[in-house]
Amino acid sequence: MTSTPQAQKSGARTAHPEHLGHVIFIAAAAAMGGFLFGYDSSVINGAVEAIRDRYDIGSAALAQVIAVALIGCAIGAATAGRIADRIGRIRCMQIAAVLFTVSAIGSALPFSLYDLAFWRVVGGFAIGMASVIGPAYIAEVAPPAYRGRLGSFQQAAIVIGIAVSQLVNWGILNAADGDQRGELMGLEAWQVMLGVMVIPAVLYGLLSFAIPESPRYLISVGKHERARRILEEVEGKDIDLDARATEIESAMHRDEKSSFKDLLGGSFFFKPIVWIGIGLSVFQQFVGINVAFYYSATLWQSVGVDPTASFFYSFTTSIINIVGTVIAMIFVDRIGRRPLAIIGSVGMVIGLALEAWAFSFDLVDGQLPATQGWVALIAAHVFVLFFALSWGVVVWVMLGEMFPNRIRAAALGVAAAAQWIANWAITASFPSLADWNLSVTYVIYTVFAALSIPFVLKFVKETKGKALEEMG
Repeated sequence: MTSTPQAQKSGARTAHPEHLGHVIFIAAAAAMGGFLFGYDSSVINGAVEAIRDRYDIGSAALAQVIAVALIGCAIGAATAGRIADRIGRIRCMQIAAVLFTVSAIGSALPFSLYDLAFWRVVGGFAIGMASVIGPAYIAEVAPPAYRGRLGSFQQAAIVIGIAVSQLVNWGILNAADGDQRGELMGLEAWQVMLGVMVIPAVLYGLLSFAIPESPRYLISVGKHERARRILEEVEGKDIDLDARATEIESAMHRDEKSSFKDLLGGSFFFKPIVWIGIGLSVFQQFVGINVAFYYSATLWQSVGVDPTASFFYSFTTSIINIVGTVIAMIFVDRIGRRPLAIIGSVGMVIGLALEAWAFSFDLVDGQLPATQGWVALIAAHVFVLFFALSWGVVVWVMLGEMFPNRIRAAALGVAAAAQWIANWAITASFPSLADWNLSVTYVIYTVFAALSIPFVLKFVKETKGKALEEMG
């Protein structure tokens, strides 16, 4: 797509802020919602067996308690766009921070399994909101030349949250002498693990007061002067502020209002661009990435790895996840979103296929044969690396920037809701699928990784370096 005359006149595509560090801080603060998502996703891993023991429940019920937060995430994601368009991106972040803080306290002090599940749904709702607002906000404040790298902060925050929660869980578990139900500060260790989530939730709320509102939202509600000041702050003094504001306002007038009805094309179906966003979200989850984080310790123990070593392998997976994310942050604005996605898909197919092969062998004395065991371990890390350097980052970046201005928040909400529903489907189904046939389970994930390649080639357009007003 060629640049618009307004984009050429305003200088948006070549904008460079005088204080890039400040723009980086703004993006990092908004990405704290991703940190909460990663932290919450992984922290429950340390409490699984204690919850099973305390409430005397089976694997199926336990899987639902773990996955139920994702239903809240889907609802939060689906509604966040409309909330953000009505009251602003920053207010939406602050609501999410309050809800997550309340959820952390409630989860740490449950009276029963049912209210524990309720508080996890509340926390999920908050994370779902943050998962929509973070990418949308970052895309709206980031200069086009830096938008891919700044947009990748969302995924970087997620993987750092996962790693930090594993370290915190490990520290709490050691303090409780290795017992998830051991007493610590008057509570059981697993309750402390869930309660610690108050700290990043409060930090997220405080940071939201230190960053400006999205200039595109301000223009949409008629606050043009304030929007110009923020545009100068984040895009630099060299751009024509009046032309830039006119460009954004014109794009909004061209596009439909951000309502669910206006996301539909024809009678009942979504517009093609919305379906592409949904497809990106679903493929990101259907390759089975969250199995590596929700069930990693359980998975390794199921193939004969002792519990201590299984924690170590789970943590090394998180480190590989961070390394891959850094690689993506370096290259997402250099080689583009589509090439990264395709490279990642090919690597994931190889890693998942090797895991499927390794898990097809019978256990010997409770363990995989040595060769297959090493192949499974290495392939798992290969899979996570290629996911992290591609789909983990690319999807969040593209969802934040691929939709037209006026429908961005609502369309991103639908796509993110689809992502959470897909996440729930994978998370809730894995225990049963693994009990049935672990190898075939990984074959299914391999097929989805393979199908993602033609999907990207046929439907996904490159967005590298384009102003948001050129999207859609």
